[in-house]
Amino acid sequence: MTCPLAQRDGLEARIVTSAVFFAVGTGLILHVRRALLRELRQIRKVAGAAQSVLLRPLPPRIDGLNIAAAQLSADHGANIGGDLYEVIATEHGVRVVMGDVRGHGLGAIGTAAAVLGSFREAVHDEPELACVLRRLERALARHLRERARAEHPSAGPDPDSPVAEEFVTVLLLEIRRDGEVYALNCGHPSPYRLGTGRVEPLTGAEPLPPLGPFPLPAELAATRCGRLLPGESLFLHTDGVEDARDPQGRFFPLPATLAEVVRTQPVSPQTVLRSVFTRLLRHTGGRPADDVAVLILRNDRSRVPTQQGCTVARHLG
Repeated sequence: MTCPLAQRDGLEARIVTSAVFFAVGTGLILHVRRALLRELRQIRKVAGAAQSVLLRPLPPRIDGLNIAAAQLSADHGANIGGDLYEVIATEHGVRVVMGDVRGHGLGAIGTAAAVLGSFREAVHDEPELACVLRRLERALARHLRERARAEHPSAGPDPDSPVAEEFVTVLLLEIRRDGEVYALNCGHPSPYRLGTGRVEPLTGAEPLPPLGPFPLPAELAATRCGRLLPGESLFLHTDGVEDARDPQGRFFPLPATLAEVVRTQPVSPQTVLRSVFTRLLRHTGGRPADDVAVLILRNDRSRVPTQQGCTVARHLG
């Protein structure tokens, strides 16, 4: 406002004044843009670090099992979402978790971290798979209580709070040295067993409710799902896979896709993963509407030990 040119009425002075203001404004916009880009890069760097801790890369082999896994967030440019998975070898067998947190954003990430942290500790401590699930249930309830207090410190335990409506679908598997598979399913999509030219759901008991809304039943036992023979694979996924739609609203044909992949010969988990993701992205036009996670485990053990005796169902009161 103190510029002498700004106080003149001539056309030339007005043009020069407008150019000055335009240059200053453009400089400010570019400065803000550069600052926002730096902040975005920093956020993505932090998100990448969180991704490596939350969904740390799985080794290609664990106790004779060949493994491949990947996660795809529905949010463009995001690295992590509400899906979770982990595979850990223990003295009780290889234990696996696949889960899906309701919702997206930081809240879902915190909930996934609470469940995964509890799983990573409990699988080594608990001889019963049912006890592992109860540990997950307690960890989730504790996390949601703490989050509700942090978000609404003056409201107290409000049953109508959005946090009170959160839940997690969870699938727990235990693959023993003889290939026997035991499972506990809390509202999660059932996995598929893959063999040469064969795709079938992993059968078991009726699934339990998702963790969060309802307590687990007093009587809880892992379900025996048969034996995973050498060369066979288990395909685990979140509901974002089968719920994915194309522009015409048609669901992604997961069983048919898997059947096509394994039609002629046993294939590696990496090949199955790559084929499913390629077809899924083609089906959705590159934009899935929900987070997607896939985990594949193939039994590459050379020999399955002879089973001794019969399997006894284990209960927890």
